[in-house]
Amino acid sequence: MRAYLSDRMGAALLMAPLLLFLVLAYAWPFLGVVKWSFTLPTPGLGQYEALLTDDLVQSVFIRTLRIAAVVTVVSVAAAYAITVVWVRGTPVQRVIAEFCILVPFWISVLTRAFGWVALLSNRGLINTWLQAIGFISEPLALVRNEFGVIVGMTHFLIPFAVFPLASSMRSLDDRVLLAARGLGSSRMRTFWSVFVPMTRSGIIGAALIVFVFSLGFFVTPAILGGGRSVMVAELIYLRIFQSPDWGLGAAISVVLVLFVGALMALLFRYVRPKQLI
Repeated sequence: MRAYLSDRMGAALLMAPLLLFLVLAYAWPFLGVVKWSFTLPTPGLGQYEALLTDDLVQSVFIRTLRIAAVVTVVSVAAAYAITVVWVRGTPVQRVIAEFCILVPFWISVLTRAFGWVALLSNRGLINTWLQAIGFISEPLALVRNEFGVIVGMTHFLIPFAVFPLASSMRSLDDRVLLAARGLGSSRMRTFWSVFVPMTRSGIIGAALIVFVFSLGFFVTPAILGGGRSVMVAELIYLRIFQSPDWGLGAAISVVLVLFVGALMALLFRYVRPKQLI
């Protein structure tokens, strides 16, 4: 018993510096933001009432949830296909898939956003090529709108969805798949009826990770949206740095943090921690 208590005390002492850092770096500043949301410009719940009555704020929240949902579906679907190749493909296919997964991590989000601007703008490579072959007569609106934001965010978030999916797929027992094939199931039916359901926890984990990241995206929507597809993070920036409405910006921040916290609680409730590695 004494040895057990000693081990617990040792673990607590080792964790203490990290917990202190988290409190000083995150919790304490967040409490300051919470205070702003109740005291600026005047004490009370006026800023939270504005969240429910301000049409601009509500439209931004709805747009953010809509874009995040679309990005989540597209990212997880694309990541699932890539992960299947990475985990169960031939050696050459695995190398190519791994290259495609890891290379984006070496490129900054800012560089990737401007790369998509070069591809999708009116004078970008895609519109120029389509006009050159006579497929279109006028440039397509591929950027400075929600489509451009979704493309840029999806490209950035696919690699983050791959890892929980890969962990889930690698934990599968191949004997179950062989048993299904031995009972006469086709490859396609085995995939949809056995393989996909057995990786459900990985799909849930990947979807929650992508959705949480999408809620707080700032650089990509600001560049590819061109101010026409403002999301929550950009609205907070505008309220804090380009207008004197610090109280409303703080209230939006608090609501966003609480919402993300609830999603993270769901993540750790329905997905085993080892499946996120």
